[in-house]
Amino acid sequence: MNDPPLQRPGAGTRSRPADPRTVAETVTDPELPQLTLADLGVLRDVRTEGTGTVVVEITPTYSGCPAMGVMRADLVHSLHEAGFDEVDVRTVLAPAWSTDWITEEGRRKLAEAGIAPPGPAPVRSAGPVPLDLGTTRRAASCPLCGSEDTEQLSEFGATACKALRRCRDCREPFEHVKEI
Repeated sequence: MNDPPLQRPGAGTRSRPADPRTVAETVTDPELPQLTLADLGVLRDVRTEGTGTVVVEITPTYSGCPAMGVMRADLVHSLHEAGFDEVDVRTVLAPAWSTDWITEEGRRKLAEAGIAPPGPAPVRSAGPVPLDLGTTRRAASCPLCGSEDTEQLSEFGATACKALRRCRDCREPFEHVKEI
């Protein structure tokens, strides 16, 4: 699953910043551009190995997330532009990402953008995941007026990790990041 480290053309011509993590923490999510990968909680680790290669570990928000390739490319580009010659972005699948990993700053940014942040992720026991074919009931406050009286219009919004909801008080539609 790991690709070989990428080296940018003209490597070695710029001075490096002190910390590659500082650069990686500025990269935004391609589907939620108001959040950085750090805000979203998908940026797991940034370190420099003995060879000078910057290793970045990221975790997808869900299996098969189509944004992973863009996240990887954006991280590589930003670190190359900052003067880091060799960058290796690795996908880490365990433990699985949870909406609980979204930072408080990230939750604030979602609400300011009119997207309801997720509530606490469901607690699951160890062992096999039970098959539940029933409807998942989620609650979300309206990020525009704060009302608790909202309804789900669609299980899926613009991306698979968001649902489309509407406030019954102000009647405005909004997206809600689903708890996982």
